Amino acid sequence: MEIDQLKRLISRRAFLRGSTTLGVGSLAVNTLLAKDNEKYGSELNSSGLSHFAPTAKSVIFLHMVGAPSQLDLFDPKPKLEEYHGKPAPDEFIDGKRFAFLRGHPKMMASPFKFSKLNEGQEISEVLPHIKSVSSEIAIIRSMKTDDFNHGPAQMFFHSGLNRIGRPSLGSWVTYGLGSESSDLPAYVVMVSGEVPGAGASLWNNGFLPSVHQGVEFRSSGDPVLFLSNPKGVDATKRKRVIDAINELNEIEYESTGDPEIRTRIEQYELAFKMQSSVPDLTNIASEPQPIKDMYGNGKFANHCIQARRLVEKGVRFVELFNSSWDHHGGIESGIKNKAKEIDQPIAALIKDLKMRGLLDETLIVWGSEFGRTPMFQGSKINNAGRDHHKEAYTIWMAGGGIKGGISYGSTDDFGYYVKENPVIVRDMHATILNALGMDHENLTYRFQGLDQRLTGTEPAKVHHQLFG
Repeated sequence: MEIDQLKRLISRRAFLRGSTTLGVGSLAVNTLLAKDNEKYGSELNSSGLSHFAPTAKSVIFLHMVGAPSQLDLFDPKPKLEEYHGKPAPDEFIDGKRFAFLRGHPKMMASPFKFSKLNEGQEISEVLPHIKSVSSEIAIIRSMKTDDFNHGPAQMFFHSGLNRIGRPSLGSWVTYGLGSESSDLPAYVVMVSGEVPGAGASLWNNGFLPSVHQGVEFRSSGDPVLFLSNPKGVDATKRKRVIDAINELNEIEYESTGDPEIRTRIEQYELAFKMQSSVPDLTNIASEPQPIKDMYGNGKFANHCIQARRLVEKGVRFVELFNSSWDHHGGIESGIKNKAKEIDQPIAALIKDLKMRGLLDETLIVWGSEFGRTPMFQGSKINNAGRDHHKEAYTIWMAGGGIKGGISYGSTDDFGYYVKENPVIVRDMHATILNALGMDHENLTYRFQGLDQRLTGTEPAKVHHQLFG
């Protein structure tokens, strides 16, 4: 069928409502484009582009799904050794709610040894590679959050609300800054292991234009769904179809002025461009062998290499999810196995970015939805685990203007409560936006009659002490 016939036979509104039989539509729904800052920044961000000089241009966000134990990785507590196997203090139990702990649980010391590094840093023996780059990272031991169930806490950690419907951090970042790449999404997601409990809502655009939704790159098959041409359709024919669709969309846009139609037009164009840009980018066979050796093996290692390649190409926000950190039992072996999976690739990512002169402009954030309790879960201390804990836990940041080699904030002798410099989730969001040159109070989007913000209406602060 000729394109002119196609135009006559299919109504404009049908194109706008549904997908095409050539597989382009499904991609368009899930693909981003923030092609140029002037175009999107001035139209969508009421405050324009960066509000002040940034220390970072892009973000690599490393989410450890399930919540690693800060007490076994970055926040050792010698006092726990004295209380090992003894009942927890009453103040830790009275009036408190836990996800799984019942009765009067007992305390558990970490089975791991720690090394003292730099300015007050202590890192577990299970992370030898991250120790080697400790001078580049700022360990934040005083994080706290509002929820102790995975799905709501993951939503809160990403969007500032524990329910579905608000834009993710990555969506706000691309909304504010756009992308420096014309043939790649501005916001890319990769998952190693199981999908997080909150699912794709963690990279959803919420009420922001759909151009700011995260795009998941897959590890097998097409890196992005429907990227390949359907059988019998070559690149020339597909381009003609896309042009025809967009002509119809342009007519509808002129009639309605709906910005989502403009988004759809750009998504179709990006879908076509990604056919050549994405497969080449995700094929790491072209990487020199010493670089691949530096990162090590496994899906997460490959994702770390791809994250570097993506920010190198101008992608604004890259998020890597790594699952199975929910250690309610067998925490000693569980931590060892998971640490081995991420330790070498993350250290290599930092070293690789630094070698290429990209670390100074790339903010790396490592963290999770909450932490773990100093009390053990299980009937016996051998092979025990730790329950969810929202009152105090650890994240860390590196690159992008962060002052490396420091430990920021502290917890009490048992790691139960924050003692100094509390950092709430809204603070974390405000601090990340600050590194990117955006004032969290002025990055707004009008929705339901209100100027919505990532950090909401409650107080949030930038922790300037983290920057060098």
